[in-house]
Amino acid sequence: MTYKTLLVHLDLNGDNEGLLKITGDLAERFGARVIGIAAAQPILPIYDEGFGSADIGTQHRNEVDKEIAACRTQFHEALERLVEHTEWRSTVTLESLAGYIASEARCADLIITGKDIGSSLMDNSRRVNIGDLAIKAGRPILIVPQGISALPLQRVFVAWKDTREARRAVADALPLLKAAGHTGIIEIGPEQDREEAKVRVRDVGRWLEGHQVASTARAVGTDSLELGYLHKELMDQRCDLLVAGAYGHNRLGEWMFGGITQDLLLDPDFCVLLSH
Repeated sequence: MTYKTLLVHLDLNGDNEGLLKITGDLAERFGARVIGIAAAQPILPIYDEGFGSADIGTQHRNEVDKEIAACRTQFHEALERLVEHTEWRSTVTLESLAGYIASEARCADLIITGKDIGSSLMDNSRRVNIGDLAIKAGRPILIVPQGISALPLQRVFVAWKDTREARRAVADALPLLKAAGHTGIIEIGPEQDREEAKVRVRDVGRWLEGHQVASTARAVGTDSLELGYLHKELMDQRCDLLVAGAYGHNRLGEWMFGGITQDLLLDPDFCVLLSH
């Protein structure tokens, strides 16, 4: 398994430089083609007593068109000399942006995006809900935080939970895990479950060994919150990439990722690969 097509989502409002740098590096590493994608929702005219604000909608559409054009230029300028085959896709759509990107992901092996970006109190038209995207896409998602422009793959970790989503995530991450050469597997849970957790992470390590990936497996028993413990552990280890399963439900937007709240995985200090 390898990544032959990368789908990179550009933020209309943000700094895409680091995102595109990592995309270019991965495309070179795997000999992959790259598809750039950008989207926004229109602001619909509001009518009151026979009068409409169509001018506002038209002005917004013009601004969005300019922002999409700027993203397209940025995409080609960043990648045209690094990647042999590139393609651009964009739209203004009434559909959720996560839904649009997920539908286009049929042609890709890996989606690359920033964190949950584009939202504001007054304007959700550029917002991509990463939780929705992870559940809908059927493809792994690599989240690149602002300020990160390299993925050295020297310190890679798997946040293990014995779920189908975590198993899918490790399988989807295999090209990156092979490139890293060594992976840390960590399961965090109650102290009374630690012995069973040791068996689980040992099995995962043996499975990775069968795919030529060396690993170190750890089961940690703690009475403290898993989120705080894992975040401290990853920061202490100067994590480059975390691999985790994504699962959840739509009620109140309550998404869970590898048993850890979205506060860590959707606003990370390092790159995160999610898979559902």
